[in-house]
Amino acid sequence: MKLVIVKLSSIGDVIHTLPAVAALRRQFPDADITWVVERSSAQLLRQNPLLNRLIELDTGRWRRQWHSPSVWSEVVTCFQQMRAHRFDIGLDFQGLIKSGLVLYLSGARQRVGFETACLREKLSLMFLTDQVPASDDVHVIEKNLQLVRWLGAAHEGPYEFPMHIPDEDRQWVENRLRTHGIKEFAILNPGGAWKGKRWSPAGYAAIGTFLYEAYGLASIVTHAPDEQALAQEVVARCGESAIPLCCTLKQLAALADRATLFVGGDTGPMHLAAARGTPVVAIFGPTLARRNGPFSPEDVIVREERRSARAYYRREREDDYINVSEDEVRQAIKRRLTRVSQFGSHRLAQIVATPSR
Repeated sequence: MKLVIVKLSSIGDVIHTLPAVAALRRQFPDADITWVVERSSAQLLRQNPLLNRLIELDTGRWRRQWHSPSVWSEVVTCFQQMRAHRFDIGLDFQGLIKSGLVLYLSGARQRVGFETACLREKLSLMFLTDQVPASDDVHVIEKNLQLVRWLGAAHEGPYEFPMHIPDEDRQWVENRLRTHGIKEFAILNPGGAWKGKRWSPAGYAAIGTFLYEAYGLASIVTHAPDEQALAQEVVARCGESAIPLCCTLKQLAALADRATLFVGGDTGPMHLAAARGTPVVAIFGPTLARRNGPFSPEDVIVREERRSARAYYRREREDDYINVSEDEVRQAIKRRLTRVSQFGSHRLAQIVATPSR
């Protein structure tokens, strides 16, 4: 059987689809599985043990350069090669017109997606041959699992997030930690796709100071290349207890494996940390924590209650940082690290048992 998965973006969405694809691989160990993804979100899927192949699209460049004959040639060639695989079944985990069109153009004979009420863009149903009952009142990981259960791929036990993290990325992380003399640390990730999903730099700086004074934890302030100024602002306020770090997603995964704690908003790095099993304190504003938040019952979510999740698709109206207090986040960190100590779910639990100050 030849299966094609369409989940084009974003990083968090890709991560949240991995447990469903892991269930497919368990149910159909000999299946030929292809994933179609945007190049900007493909990094975590490269060399993935679940997949036979990865097809990367660059629809952003295609749209920007639509008038170029070379782009049209690339698009035609891409979908001709895709159709050559003669897929039996295609699964659209995204529910957009764009993802539905990609699935249709893949040539999959049977094209499966969510029921109309659970499609993000209802018109995408025109590209489907079958629709599966689903719910938007559960975590998106569970919604994705509902799609593969239709094929008989049941899920039991903890979620699985198979990823290939090269040894050189782990060594890169170890070298950075050694260079800065850091042994135990927390990750602070102040960035986000848009300001309404971010907490203030001053808030993160205060938390960095708190983590150092209360637990002796340094802070590694991670950021994307275009978020350098934001990270530098946090580090400048923290002083010597924090350093900025720009890294790839696979390097971030290796860093999360070594971290005592992750603090950040509804962003790809937070979802990656949760997938790696790092203790998480997540700060949520306009988006739905029950849908997108960390899924471990031990993790802690701090919400800004006054905001409506309806603003999720109206980003231009979200011009302010998330309005939660520093004390709310401090208390959330205390609760999360206490759970680390109680349940022994992290190898550095002794840090919590004997705070430095």
